[in-house]
Amino acid sequence: MNARPLFLTIAAIVAVIFGLLTIVSGGRALFGGVDMGAVVPFVLWFNFGAGFAYVLAGIGLWRGAGWAPMLALGIALATLAVFAAFLWHVWSGGAWEARTMGAMILRSGVWIGIAVLAWRFRKAS
Repeated sequence: MNARPLFLTIAAIVAVIFGLLTIVSGGRALFGGVDMGAVVPFVLWFNFGAGFAYVLAGIGLWRGAGWAPMLALGIALATLAVFAAFLWHVWSGGAWEARTMGAMILRSGVWIGIAVLAWRFRKAS
């Protein structure tokens, strides 16, 4: 039995923790009556829903599931697509918060990194 590479173990843990934090913070913003300022609704809803995919991807990476690298790639690509739509919103003069820009940069970077690691260390089928 091959041991899971350390970087993949770290990526799986990061994915699960990041997902749980995303679900909690997104849930507070959506359902907790917390005033978050000039939120961009499609970004907020995407991030909240993506939190569940983050947890699933992290569990899949931990368990060495063959589908997990594809899910990580899908999350990275979907995040980049939402980030592009957010940038369009900003450039079009829509209201936004600086923390949303930072969060999307962070999310994109984290998921590109996780997807690269997942593909690099995926099991041969």
